Amino acid sequence: MRAKSKRRESTKGLVRGIETFIEVIILCVTYYLFWRHGYNLDSFFTARGKYVLMGIYGIIFFAVVKNSDGFQFGNLRKFDLCLAQWVGILITNFLTYFQHCLIQNHMITPVPIILLTVTEVFMAIAFIFLYNRIYHNTYAPHKMIMIFGTDEAVGLKIKLDSRRDKYKIEKLISAEEDFSKICEEIVKYEAVILNDVPAQIRNDILKFCYENELRVYVVPKITDVILRGARSVSLFDTPIFLVKGTGLTITQKALKRILDITLCLIAMIPAAPIMLVVALAIKLEDGGPVFYKQKRVTRDSECFDILKFRSMIVNAEASGESIPATGKDPRITKVGNIIRAIRIDELPQIFNILKGDMSVVGPRPERVEHVEQYTKEIPEFVYRLKVKGGLTGYAQIYGKYNTSAYDKLRLDLMYIENYSILLDLKLILTTIRVMFQKESTEGFEKQAENEKLVKELIEETKVDTDK
Repeated sequence: MRAKSKRRESTKGLVRGIETFIEVIILCVTYYLFWRHGYNLDSFFTARGKYVLMGIYGIIFFAVVKNSDGFQFGNLRKFDLCLAQWVGILITNFLTYFQHCLIQNHMITPVPIILLTVTEVFMAIAFIFLYNRIYHNTYAPHKMIMIFGTDEAVGLKIKLDSRRDKYKIEKLISAEEDFSKICEEIVKYEAVILNDVPAQIRNDILKFCYENELRVYVVPKITDVILRGARSVSLFDTPIFLVKGTGLTITQKALKRILDITLCLIAMIPAAPIMLVVALAIKLEDGGPVFYKQKRVTRDSECFDILKFRSMIVNAEASGESIPATGKDPRITKVGNIIRAIRIDELPQIFNILKGDMSVVGPRPERVEHVEQYTKEIPEFVYRLKVKGGLTGYAQIYGKYNTSAYDKLRLDLMYIENYSILLDLKLILTTIRVMFQKESTEGFEKQAENEKLVKELIEETKVDTDK
């Protein structure tokens, strides 16, 4: 049974690649038909020229959707896949429209491109539902056992239970159990999750699983994340990894700064009128200041004033105590509710980026008091200050509003240790999709509920151990 499951698993990449290829080809043909008949571009869609234009179209669509994780059929939820592919369709068709305007040397009617976009949006939905059905009918979720080192680590089960279509944790066992007993339990399952397990025990379990060809998911420690970005030194017959620990190089900083300025200047074109309308609405509602300033910490522990559109009443934190706003917080103004819902209260941070206080992508800059508090609890928290704070980043995309400081640190270090311009572009594209995800802003009510469930799971585990 396990051998059959392994054979199916080995085909995942191939099947997903074939599915992606088929979708890209069909969308390219659809593009050709709409442009050929919608614009009568016989001179541009004859002979081999049409293949060049279709090829460019397919490459743009593939690159954008690939970097938005839009081809992760079966891995992401259907809605997330739809958002990623819709973003890819919009960007591809927008660029293609202006490409043909340049070819004809004048602005052409946008009607056919709008019809093409609408058609492809529905086609994307059909592909996603079809491919997801194929995935779930072919690949059943693994029966898994989770080995945890601390009570807090059990919280991962709550998260994974939200995706029972992919993860099926049937057993929890503490790493404090006898190693032979752990091994006896492991072989009963198809996959293992190691979360916050002490280093020596983790190494022994990893070797045992490797020998028995068992799939293992490991939640990384801070040192694991740092090593992931290390460079291999191949001068000797003994493997060596180099960890510089200096953050970005001078070249990387320069390229990142150029990208920041370029993206912000482009973003200012559509953002300027929106910002003007929002500023006017805030001023008219209560006559208070348009912007809200707050001290935040960025690279090398430097402080700066982060800018936001004011979404709460004047002097909302007059007491000096920082109280996170909930969805129905009475301090939030009418305009504030709107700009928070559509996430444009952060737009003024474009000025912070142009000034050089922030970057488009990077660890989210924290308040001064939060940095002091987190650093006392987690000394490694200062590692994330090796780069400028960002408008978006790993923790904002893959985390939630109530994600723990330790998990945010792990996510931010993954970005720092694996930095590249291409990674920045990928995260920017992914941010567009994440902006529409409701769960990305889960509040503290959900956190309290999860903590209660964790306590219940720990008690159940202790009962099983006593038996």
